[in-house]
Amino acid sequence: MAKRETPMIDELRKGPYPSFVNEMYKLQGRKPMVQDLLGQLEDSYEQRIGHWKHGGIVGVMGYGGGVIGRYSDLSDKYPNVAHFHTMRINQPAGWFYTSQALRTLADIWERHGSGLTNMHGSTGDIVFLGTTTAELEPTFAELTAAGFDLGGSGSCMRTPSACVGPARCEWACYDTLKLCYNLTQEFQDELHRPMFPYKFKFKCAGCPNDCVASIARADMSIIGTWKDAIQIDQAEVEKYAKAGLDIEGAVVAKCPSQCISYNGKLTIDDGECVHCMHCLNVMPKALRPGRERGATLLLGSKAPIMEGALLSSVIVPFINIDDPEEYEQFKELVRRIWEFWDENGKNRERVGELIQRIGMPTFLDAVGLDPEPEMISAPRDNPYIFFQPEGEEA
Repeated sequence: MAKRETPMIDELRKGPYPSFVNEMYKLQGRKPMVQDLLGQLEDSYEQRIGHWKHGGIVGVMGYGGGVIGRYSDLSDKYPNVAHFHTMRINQPAGWFYTSQALRTLADIWERHGSGLTNMHGSTGDIVFLGTTTAELEPTFAELTAAGFDLGGSGSCMRTPSACVGPARCEWACYDTLKLCYNLTQEFQDELHRPMFPYKFKFKCAGCPNDCVASIARADMSIIGTWKDAIQIDQAEVEKYAKAGLDIEGAVVAKCPSQCISYNGKLTIDDGECVHCMHCLNVMPKALRPGRERGATLLLGSKAPIMEGALLSSVIVPFINIDDPEEYEQFKELVRRIWEFWDENGKNRERVGELIQRIGMPTFLDAVGLDPEPEMISAPRDNPYIFFQPEGEEA
């Protein structure tokens, strides 16, 4: 089959960076679907219009999510992409794979789809790009036989994701991998059978570095933290100074809450520390998180789709998420949040937008949480505060 002329998308092959077009060129010789995809993409660039349409709901038996239907409105010109459905595959916690697992996934997709993948999607899923309706069930059957499952799509709990946590990271304050796996197993119905007003994402970050960007992209962020003082090894601090590190300029001056001082000895006012991780990142051999470790629960972040972008707000300042009893309390809180959101959320309204609409006090009362100082993003700016002395009648 002759290769198509694609002068506009060929521009993306130029320059020093890897290009998805190069990967598509490698496949087009043995995959007619990819060749037609290149042709349609060239038309889209030339005409400045997308040619994908949503022609109906597709999926696999028993699941309401995991497959995103894609149909071409140029099917007469490009018949091999008349159907070009995407499948989301539930990724392992922390994105750990064996080479054999990756080869198994690639072989399955080579047999049933375009061979194009996205590792990973915004939520974290392995994304299989492009197959026909007839190939969905056979693909799903091979995936489940190999130990894989579909991820979430639509108005459901999306596939939970986690940083590498204690498996590879010295900063992890709780077991992110265990929590991510438990959430995936616990909430199978919510993952596979859409039932919410809109999507709901969990992201498990082991420390405030938040390598999974949970505070900006997850409806429920579980971010590792500590309650007690940062551990300081003064001997290692001295070694950093002798090695040439400008502790005053690189650490003290850049502390956002100005809680660090250095005069031959490093001192931290932990009551003022905001756990930004900067000092720990600069001097990892000298500083460690405190010993009383757990997580902060935050709620409500999202990207700007229906409304503007939102960052998560604190709803539980500290929880020992690794403790079985507190983990059960966490799951009960999640269920109360879902129940209230399900009853009061508008169509396609994320939980953060619901809170923005009704107010945090109303939301906290509905889900049974007490207000906490950590929930306040800024002090009030109204100077007119009236009160009566205790015991005096109004």
